[in-house]
Amino acid sequence: MHLSIVLVSPARAENIGAAARAMKTMGFTDLRIVASDAHLEPATRRVAHGSGEIIDNISTYETLADALHDISFTVATTARSRAKFHYYATPAELVPMLTEKSQWVSKAALVFGREDSGLTNEELELADVLTGVPMVADYPSLNLGQAVMVYCYQLASLMQITAPEAVASNEGQLRALRARIDALMLRLEVADDLKMADWLHQRLGRLEQRDTAMLHRLLHDIEKKLAE
Repeated sequence: MHLSIVLVSPARAENIGAAARAMKTMGFTDLRIVASDAHLEPATRRVAHGSGEIIDNISTYETLADALHDISFTVATTARSRAKFHYYATPAELVPMLTEKSQWVSKAALVFGREDSGLTNEELELADVLTGVPMVADYPSLNLGQAVMVYCYQLASLMQITAPEAVASNEGQLRALRARIDALMLRLEVADDLKMADWLHQRLGRLEQRDTAMLHRLLHDIEKKLAE
């Protein structure tokens, strides 16, 4: 599986360098940065130490949506107290989830927010699954470089998984399912039921490929019945 690391508006060059070093150590290569040029500061390479090729190949984007343009499955990191949603996967729980996804999704992304304020609710809504690191501390916060290291260490095994040849035909299944459900809710005039919409948004990302395919079949039958 190809897993991109996305940093949204990182403010400190040292944190970017630490993230690149963590990625290099654990076998990740694709670093994407949103709305920041802090990686151009000399401190980035100084801290990266031996990870220059990752710094050289950083891709930059104006918005998170732009950075995810070719991504089929997105995981966003967040602190529980700041998130709009209520279902989380720990780093360890992401491993079996992404292992299953690797059989039908070729490109995934792991998104980290701003050092001081994390990700906005609008940015979190672009994610398929939310994740957070369980912590005992009264002030539950990790340095950005530390957070990237925790996840890269936990997910390093995914880099060894080769996607099957049939993955391309299933690549857009989850995105298409979201679009069909949104359209159906509008048609049924229940799109303003935010509790239902939030629940669906949170749960769809956890579906396995077979479940996603079966839901497509069910929606097809519902759409056909409504058209009669």
